Amino acid sequence: MSHYEGDLRAPEGARFAIIASRWNPRITDRLVAGAREAFAANGVAEDAIDVVRVPGAWELPVAAARLAEAGRHAGLIALGCVVRGDTRHYEQVADGCSDALMRVSLDYRLPVANGVLAVDRYEDAEARAGGSHGNKGEETALVVIEMANLMEKLA
Repeated sequence: MSHYEGDLRAPEGARFAIIASRWNPRITDRLVAGAREAFAANGVAEDAIDVVRVPGAWELPVAAARLAEAGRHAGLIALGCVVRGDTRHYEQVADGCSDALMRVSLDYRLPVANGVLAVDRYEDAEARAGGSHGNKGEETALVVIEMANLMEKLA
């Protein structure tokens, strides 16, 4: 019986992209910093990481699809922050973004890590952007490195 599992060694020459929303910059900038630190700590050179900024979480999937279509990256990270408000806008943006990112991943057979925080309160986002619950940017970087490694093994 064969057993396949990824590890935290990026494939040789692999490039990664961080696509981040500019909305809620106090949070998203921390997420980007966490992702960059995790890549560096795991041997991914700074010049092997592209950072793409988009206006908000809603725009993340279309940028991810364009990058996936270009075929230059071993994996993508989408980072953003959607805070619940008084309207259904929160659900539409958070759910639509998540579903579309999954579609990009499946359509292009490319690891796309979803680091879009969907929270009830701004304080919940702070806890997940380097606070008491860690840094979701760091977590997504580790996920995408491992998945890129695994995808190479499954080829």
